[in-house]
Amino acid sequence: MSGMNIGVLHPGAMGVTVAQTLKDSGHQVGWVSAQRSQETMERAQGLIGFSSLDDIAAWADALISVCPPHGALELAQAVHSTGFTGLYVDANAIAPATTRSIGEIIGMSAFVDGGIIGPPALKPGTTRLYLSGHHAPAVASWFSAGSLQAIALPVTQRSDSAVAASMLKMAYAAYNKGASALLLSVNALAEAGGVLDALHQEWAISAPDLTKRSGYAAAGTSPKAWRFVGEMLEICETYTDAGLPDAFHTAAADIYERMSGLKSLPPQSLDAVVAALLEQAGEGG
Repeated sequence: MSGMNIGVLHPGAMGVTVAQTLKDSGHQVGWVSAQRSQETMERAQGLIGFSSLDDIAAWADALISVCPPHGALELAQAVHSTGFTGLYVDANAIAPATTRSIGEIIGMSAFVDGGIIGPPALKPGTTRLYLSGHHAPAVASWFSAGSLQAIALPVTQRSDSAVAASMLKMAYAAYNKGASALLLSVNALAEAGGVLDALHQEWAISAPDLTKRSGYAAAGTSPKAWRFVGEMLEICETYTDAGLPDAFHTAAADIYERMSGLKSLPPQSLDAVVAALLEQAGEGG
């Protein structure tokens, strides 16, 4: 399917690579420029700008939501209020229960669940958009070229096909981002007890990759930790709905909340992240 009008809400670091893949696949891609930052304006160069959600809803055959998890439900409600009648793809890191709520707002017959795994798709082979629901194969066909690979999940007897992509994303992020939060908290605990150097020396003997992984976790999560708070809470909801303990990811949400002040800074060192975690601990946070 080529030559469609597709809106991407919104072209952040990830969303702009979704938009670029759609452009590479021969589609016209739009976005809403009102109240967006200068940084977003620069990222969105080459996309068709619209001044309001109403305007893009009237133009688009489909809309793809790529936003922080805490804003996904509100954005779907805003789209619904425009009277939009095309396909709506939610590609956010949200719990299956939240996904189903969004589908009910939009109308399940016009809704596709999506989950993105990987970094912003700047080169092929790094990032996948998993899709589920009745229209998932059709949506996957929109991404025929470019760096982002789209995969329609098969229907199985055990999966809820309407929200399978969100379940996959939650399971993947539960380990990927949850493990980073755990590793950073371990470093902060050791530093609080005055044994961080000793811990790293022991790791050099018994687990030689953990100090390096700690540094990668600090640099990789510090600018984006503010986004991960909502994602951890969505994972908590997913665990609860599955009848599993959710306290681990509640704590992970707290770890990332303590790092949220690093949002506007470049990727930080492990020492800086540990200091941020312990600063709030000292304040009783």
